[in-house]
Amino acid sequence: MNTTVINSGALTGATHVRSRAPGAEDRQRLRLRTLSAEDRQRLRLRTLSAEDWQRIRTAGRIAGQVTGALAGVTALSAGLLLRQAADARRIIPMAEAPPPRGDGVYGAKFPGRPLSLVVLGDSSAAGYGVHRPRETPGALFATGISRRLRRPVRLHRAAVVGCVSSGLPWQVDAALEHRPDLAIILIGGNDVTHVSARAEAVRHLGDAVRRLREAGCRVVVGTCPDIGAIQPIKPPLRWLARRWSRQLAAAQTVAVVAAGGRTVSLGNLLGPMFEADPARMFSSDRFHPSAEGYARAAAVMMPTVMAALGEDDRPAVPIADGVRSLPEAADEAVRAPGTEVSPVRSGARWAQLRRHPWFGETRHWFGSGTGSAPSAVRSTG
Repeated sequence: MNTTVINSGALTGATHVRSRAPGAEDRQRLRLRTLSAEDRQRLRLRTLSAEDWQRIRTAGRIAGQVTGALAGVTALSAGLLLRQAADARRIIPMAEAPPPRGDGVYGAKFPGRPLSLVVLGDSSAAGYGVHRPRETPGALFATGISRRLRRPVRLHRAAVVGCVSSGLPWQVDAALEHRPDLAIILIGGNDVTHVSARAEAVRHLGDAVRRLREAGCRVVVGTCPDIGAIQPIKPPLRWLARRWSRQLAAAQTVAVVAAGGRTVSLGNLLGPMFEADPARMFSSDRFHPSAEGYARAAAVMMPTVMAALGEDDRPAVPIADGVRSLPEAADEAVRAPGTEVSPVRSGARWAQLRRHPWFGETRHWFGSGTGSAPSAVRSTG
C-alpha cells in the first residue's frame, strides 16, 4: 500500500525546501564559528598560498623602507633645528644685568593729577639693550603721552626680562597696586623661542587684559614681533619662527580685543630697517633692539595709545570699510604690520582696523577715500 505524504506548505502555496545533509563546506563554517578569533586567524594563515606569502613579504619590506626613510628625515630635521636653536642661544648672551627702570613722573611741570601708566611684558617692554632710563619703552611712552596731554605721567614698570605669557598674572598683581589708567603690554617673543603652548600663552594674555579692563584700566598690546627677523636665527629655524610668530600674533589679537583691549601688530614692521642697518637698530647682543629701534617701535604704537586715552584726532572710519569679524581682522593685521585692531561697541565678534602712518609714509587709514590702506593690507604677506 502506497502512502502519500502531503506537505502542508504545498497547500498554502509556500515553497518547501528539503533539508540536506551538511557538506564539507558547512562543516568548515561550523568549525570556524566554534573557534576563537585568534584560532581563526591562525587557520586562515595556514591556508595562504606561497604566492600570497610572497606578496605579504614584499609589502612588509616596502612599508619598512618608507617608515625608515620618514624616520630618518624626521630625525635629521629635528637634529638640525635643535642644533640651530643651541647655536642661537650660544650667540645671544644671557641678560647680565636688568635694564634701567625709568620709573617716576614725566612732565612734572604740567598741572593736574598724574596719569598712572604701567608697562608689562618681557625684555622688549623692559627695554633690555639700552643704557639710559629715558631710552626704555616706558619712558618713551610716558614722555609722548605727557607732551600730548600736557599732563604729568607716573610710570611704573612691571615687565621682566625673559618673561613668557604665563608670568603675566604676577605682573598684573603688581600693576593693579598702582591703580593704572593705562597699561601697555609687549609680550610673545619668549613664548616663540621657548616653544610655549600657544593656547596657554594666549589665555594668560587674555586674562591679564580682562583683569585690567575690569579695574577700569585701558589696555594696548603690541603683539608678538617677527622672531624670524633676528639675525642669529638661521633657516630653516627662521622660517618656523616666522610662522609661529604670526600664528601667535593673530591669536593674541583675537584674545585681547575680545577682552576689551586694543592691539598693534608689530610683525616684521621693523625688519627691513633692521636688515638694512643692523649695527644701528640692534643692540650689542644682536637680538634686542637698540635705543633707536625701541623709539621706532614706540612711534608706531603711539597713535593707538592716544586713541585709547580718548585723544583720537583721526578721521572717522566708515563702518562698512573699517569693520571686520574679529578673526578676519586678526588675520589682516598680521599680514599688515602697523595695523591697529580695536573692539566695536556692538560686541566682541567685530573689530575695527586702522593702519597708521609710520616713518614717512603717506597718512592714510582703512576707509580713506583713496582706498590705499585696505589694498596695502591685502597685498602684504
